[in-house]
Amino acid sequence: MSTDLRAATPAAAPSGDGSRGRRSSPARRARRRAENALALAFLSPQLLGLTVFMLGPLLFALVLAVSNWDGFGTRSFAGLANFRWVFTDPQMLTSMRNTLWFTVIQVPGMMVSAFLVAFMLQKAARGRNLYRVFFFAPVVTSSVAVAAIWLWLLNPELSPINNALLQLGIIAPDWLQDPRTVIPAIAVVSIWQGLGYQMVIFMAGLENLPRALLEAASIDGASERQKLWRITLPLLSPTILFLSITGIIGSFQVFDYIYFFLDTTAPSSARTIVYEIVQIAFREFNFGRGSALAVVLFLILLALTGLQLLAQKRWVHYTE
Repeated sequence: MSTDLRAATPAAAPSGDGSRGRRSSPARRARRRAENALALAFLSPQLLGLTVFMLGPLLFALVLAVSNWDGFGTRSFAGLANFRWVFTDPQMLTSMRNTLWFTVIQVPGMMVSAFLVAFMLQKAARGRNLYRVFFFAPVVTSSVAVAAIWLWLLNPELSPINNALLQLGIIAPDWLQDPRTVIPAIAVVSIWQGLGYQMVIFMAGLENLPRALLEAASIDGASERQKLWRITLPLLSPTILFLSITGIIGSFQVFDYIYFFLDTTAPSSARTIVYEIVQIAFREFNFGRGSALAVVLFLILLALTGLQLLAQKRWVHYTE
């Protein structure tokens, strides 16, 4: 009987193991702290750059938005006066409408064009890579170079477009001076340059579609149109969401084409929000109003992005 009791004594061994685990836990914590410190050391250049060049200017812009400052003298507190000016000045309201009109033309126009090109290239049997390079070349071209080409194409006296329309008996307008055509003309230039990027994204989405679903639909007798509307587009909805968000953000920041085409004397019908920010802040040196307009632009984009993310629950479909 006593032998059995002595044999049962090894049951106390777990306490020794637990004590060793407790003694090693400070070492594990120290090692974890060392790893975190090393990770922070590697991340510190990026964090420093993010703080200095992103977070710092953003906070300073918020301060300037409620201040009066010309960049040289002392700042004075302005309260919400700059924001009231943004929403009451007739030119600012016109520039907001111009920006919205540009977005309405450019975003759907680019997405539809890019999808059609990507869809046709996917069906192409040969020469696909050559066409990809052809359509993607404007994306890697400088906006200044693109604007210079289109400035010649839109010139009412030298434009081959106007000459071709004249041969058909159509008198073309002065594209960049007519209030009815200046924003659509700039939108066409933006679509031409950015089409290649969205085309590549759409082609990547099309190539990743599950072939089993398309083949099953073909076996069931579905037409190409039915497969497009019932399978292809629903499965591409995450890609469409991504391109719509980035497209709207980019369209609200249009500036370079307008500045190259019209310099600092753009007519009221051609001005956009970012163009006004540059004019007010860096030509009139009214950094308070310029910052207030920039903050309003940020809030508009934030609200639009939030609405898109909320609406995606109704129409975006993710495959498992």
